[in-house]
Amino acid sequence: MSDVTLVENYMPELLRLLEESVNMDSPSRNKALCDRMADWYEIQFRRLTGGTVTRLPHEVSGDRLLCEWGTGSRRILLLGHYDTVWPEGEASRRPYGVRDGRALGPGVYDMKLGLLQAMFALKLLGDEGRGPAEDVTVVLLINSDEEISSPSSRGLIEQTARGCEAVFVLEPPMEPEGALKTGRKGSGRYKLIVEGIAAHAGVDPSKGVSAIEELAHQIQHLHGLTDYGIGTTVNVGIVHGGIGTNVVADRAEAEIDVRVKTSAEAERVHALIAGIRPHLPGARLRVEGGMMRPPMERTDAIARLYGIARRIAADELGFELGETATGGVSDGNFTAACGVPTLDGLGARGDFAHSPDEYVRLDEIAPRTALLARLIETVAAGEDGKRA
Repeated sequence: MSDVTLVENYMPELLRLLEESVNMDSPSRNKALCDRMADWYEIQFRRLTGGTVTRLPHEVSGDRLLCEWGTGSRRILLLGHYDTVWPEGEASRRPYGVRDGRALGPGVYDMKLGLLQAMFALKLLGDEGRGPAEDVTVVLLINSDEEISSPSSRGLIEQTARGCEAVFVLEPPMEPEGALKTGRKGSGRYKLIVEGIAAHAGVDPSKGVSAIEELAHQIQHLHGLTDYGIGTTVNVGIVHGGIGTNVVADRAEAEIDVRVKTSAEAERVHALIAGIRPHLPGARLRVEGGMMRPPMERTDAIARLYGIARRIAADELGFELGETATGGVSDGNFTAACGVPTLDGLGARGDFAHSPDEYVRLDEIAPRTALLARLIETVAAGEDGKRA
């Protein structure tokens, strides 16, 4: 019996659990709801895989789960998150549903199905007597605050990844072809604070220095740092300033997004933003923030992992599997920057992440889960995938 058929046999249970999970709100900043979600995943991992779960509490963010399958010294990491971008009450307003071969609901695509795919991939291997090998532990690390840049979890992710032979990230692949992600840009978030001098805009505006005018100059400068040829983008996405039309503004702010392909470029752009100087005499600038996630740069080791996945897809599962790079970020940025071979996009196929229209394709659940199972099995057997 093929692995795809084995997963198809699990589908009634898998979809029942998908419905349960999607109908539980888990917004990143609501610890109570996130902890309830962690309770649920802890129960399911133990029940489906027979593995162990270590709960890692946090005083502000939801508790994280370190789920382990096996007891060996060689480690393979599966990486995902249970938090979503949706607020409390979204699951009641827009509950799980199935229509036209698609599963719908808040977080179904990003990424509650991906976590279940990981658990059922391990269940498949266990049920078929194919692991874990005596010298291998497969770790599923479930994060609680990925959607807000993993502020409480980055150190845990990096610590867990070090020493692993490979990391498989359960974020969705890149559509429209379902390509795996072998590169991701790094991202930065900055705030530029401008201080000017207030004055009456009608009586004597020459006594003032407009923070808004200064910010306008700086916005042009910042957008000028964008270089599509090398993949660098700088975007001022939010601006604030002033208290009235008849006042020369003495304060203005801008929030800035930065995306870069390489660590060297991250350092260069950071230095440029941190070192900006006022255009108007009397204006003062302050820059806060920095690079949040390092780039996930495609290495020979990542290419080898992708090669394994491509061969499994073509030779065993009957579909072509592409690769791509993306400007979006994930926790895989952290693991790749630690030097651990990281393959991203192994979760659900679908579309419209962070949108009310998000969905997953039901026909793609079985082949993608089978792919993950065979990847784990192949790397655990020592076939490629090792650190370069």
